[in-house]
Parts: sequence; C-alpha cells; structure tokens
Amino acid sequence: MGSLQLQSIRKAFGTHEVLKGIDLEVADGEFVIFVGPSGCGKSTLLRVIAGLEDATSGSVRIDGAEVVNTPPAKRGIAMVFQSYALYPHLTVKDNMGLGLKQAGTDKAEIETRVAKASAMLSLDPYLARRPAELSGGQRQRVAIGRAIVREPKLFLFDEPLSNLDAALRVQTRLEIAGLHRRLKATMIYVTHDQVEAMTLADKIVVLNAGAVEQVGSPMELYNRPANIFVAGFIGSPQMNFIPAERLGDSSAKTIGIRPEHIALSRDSGEWKGKVIHVEHLGADTIVYLETEQTGLLTVRLFGEHAYAPDDIVFATPDRAHLHRFDASDRAIVTER
Repeated sequence: MGSLQLQSIRKAFGTHEVLKGIDLEVADGEFVIFVGPSGCGKSTLLRVIAGLEDATSGSVRIDGAEVVNTPPAKRGIAMVFQSYALYPHLTVKDNMGLGLKQAGTDKAEIETRVAKASAMLSLDPYLARRPAELSGGQRQRVAIGRAIVREPKLFLFDEPLSNLDAALRVQTRLEIAGLHRRLKATMIYVTHDQVEAMTLADKIVVLNAGAVEQVGSPMELYNRPANIFVAGFIGSPQMNFIPAERLGDSSAKTIGIRPEHIALSRDSGEWKGKVIHVEHLGADTIVYLETEQTGLLTVRLFGEHAYAPDDIVFATPDRAHLHRFDASDRAIVTER
C-alpha cells in the first residue's frame, strides 16, 4: 500500500511562503507528476512529503498514518534525486545494498533484493563496476535500483532525468514507465518537462507560485485546461491566445487555440496572414505567421510542408477545439 493524503500543506522560509495550502490525494499505485515553472514549489513539496523539509503547517498521511513528525527513514519512502548521489568507492552492487546494510537487513535478504532489482533494470553486467565506470544513464539506473531494494511505500523522483542527454532521457523514461507497470508501486515524480509529465503520469498536478492550478489526467489537462496558465503550460508548441474582442466575441476575454488545431491554405481561409518563420522538423512543420485578426499565430502541421517566410497564407481554426477564458483567466466551460 502507498496512498498519500496532503491537507493544507504550507511551507514558509521566513516571510516568503513557498507552499500556500496544498491539498492532494494520491491513490495506491498511482503515478503522479508535479509540474510547473522554476520556483513554483514542486521540489519543496516533494521534500515535505519525504520529510527532508518540515511543513510550516498541515498534514501528511501515508497509508492513513500521520507522518508530519516522523523522520524520513521511518516514512516508508525511497527518493531518487537529480544527482545520482552514488558512493564512488563502492561497486554498483554495494551502492544498491548499502541502505539495507545500514538498516541491519540480513545479508541473504540483501543479496536477494539486489539481484531482483538488478535483473529488473538490466544491471547484472555492471554489478562489480564502480560509478566512474558507468554512463550517466547506467548511474541513474543504479540510483533507481537503490530505491527499489528498499521496497518502499512511496517512490519519490526529483527531476531524475535532468542530467541525461536527449536520447538517454527517452530510454530512461521508458524504463521508469515499465518499472511502474511491473512494481505497481505509488510514484511521485517532479519535473519541469511537460513531455515527461504527459507520457508517464496517471495524474498531473500543475503548480504555480506555491498553489495547485489543476489536477487531472494528461489528456484532461490538454483538452480541458482550467485556466490560461494550465492551457499555456501544457502542450508544445504553446497554445495561441487571442483577445476575444479581436474576433468579435464579447462573452469572453481570451480565445485559445492549439497550434495543431489550425489548418493552413494558400488559397482561402478565415484569417489571412504572412509567414514570418518556419521550422522544418521532419515529422512536423511549425509555421509562425502574422494575421490582422490574431496577431502572431503558431500553426503545427503534420509532416513536411513547403511554406517559407513572406508567403501569404490563410489560417482556419477548428472551432470544435476553441478554448474560451473569462476576465479572471478561468476557462468558460461549454458543452461540446
């Protein structure tokens, strides 16, 4: 079991309040990801759950038991950090089993758990090596293995892929996803990378300035953002925002449309504009254009398209995918 309940979690450093009353429920076995811009409080919240930071006020319950005054080692959690934090003089095997050894676990049990985690993470060929003899991806797998052998109630990941190059990030992301499916464990993961969030999470928690903006599945946040902040943070390229008055809509302040929900034509369409820049990405073509009605507009087209700067084009939004926001930047919910 590894459920988590946070109630009214506040954290202040002096007069600066970093967490402003966080409420959250995480079910046993869920993969939950905290996302948000730098300084939003996501890593601080993870450290409060781990017990590495004391909450100024509020309740942290793991499997229903209050742990806000319980030291980290007794909370039943294991944490994987952005830095691998491996002991350079120890082998992979000894690094993975060190926590159990310090806890007084039987030697045979340590051997069994390390062997199981090593097989799960394909680390068997490296057990006798030291961290300096490993790649960054291998070292991160050792750090994850060290967490697995503890058989915790909660796995906590603090931006574990940030130090890896692009190819290794994809590979390690797949390994973490497979690990979650095999272990069926509760995982809480912090990242600033929305691609990681969208591809790994059962549930995403979007944080901004110490408060929760929205909680939901990846596609709930993509299709039904609660406000402009979430709409702009989830999705790449970012959603286009257009003052509603420029489109003749007096019932909203802002109209949003994602770049992938706009069609382009050289002949006719709703908004006439001029191309100012094109990004040819192979699988996608990103076109930036200026139109009189919308101002700067980003359009994402599937595949390769031969648009170039100064081309005159016509953009047409898919009106089934328009998002409307009120004067408080909250989504105006309409039946679709």
